[in-house]
Amino acid sequence: MTEERRDLPAGEFSAWLRRTRAALLGEGGADVPCGECSACCTTSHFVHVGPDEAQTLARIPRELLFPAPGLPAGTVLLGYDERGRCPMLTSGRCSVYEHQPLTCRTYDCRVFAAAAITADREPITRQARRWKFSHPAQDDRDEHAAVRAAARFMREHAACFPAAQGHATRYTWLFLRSRSTTCSSRPGAQRISTSPRR
Repeated sequence: MTEERRDLPAGEFSAWLRRTRAALLGEGGADVPCGECSACCTTSHFVHVGPDEAQTLARIPRELLFPAPGLPAGTVLLGYDERGRCPMLTSGRCSVYEHQPLTCRTYDCRVFAAAAITADREPITRQARRWKFSHPAQDDRDEHAAVRAAARFMREHAACFPAAQGHATRYTWLFLRSRSTTCSSRPGAQRISTSPRR
């Protein structure tokens, strides 16, 4: 089996879910064991950098940043080069890794495997399909099933989530930021949760 097709251990699901929620709330980073993969850095993504990320902004040349439309004042975007690569990627490594943007610190392609959705870029989808979560306890299995059910619900009821329209990643991030979401655009609103019923 080639290295690119070998399964990758994603960790225990419940522990991953707790760390992911903490990262999304600004309480740490995603800590993804990327290895040699740089798919998220080489697939034409804009990276948001907030005005409070002073150490990051100090390390990125100003000419690579431009105002982020529709986001709070002072938020900028780091673009990509003509090949779709982040300009801070040098020799396959992040040159600002110790001070990388929050967007990068919280990005975790395991979310696609967790939610059973495809990414918006094929190289990331390929990498995400390799992640395999372990489920040593019933909670791991229950929470994983709940996340997949929630992602399916959000896809099927996209009108309830206008901020995520057309963006599979946003569906999952919106949901994981909180433990539950209510779809209230119609009578008998449905509630979905990653906390399994007891």
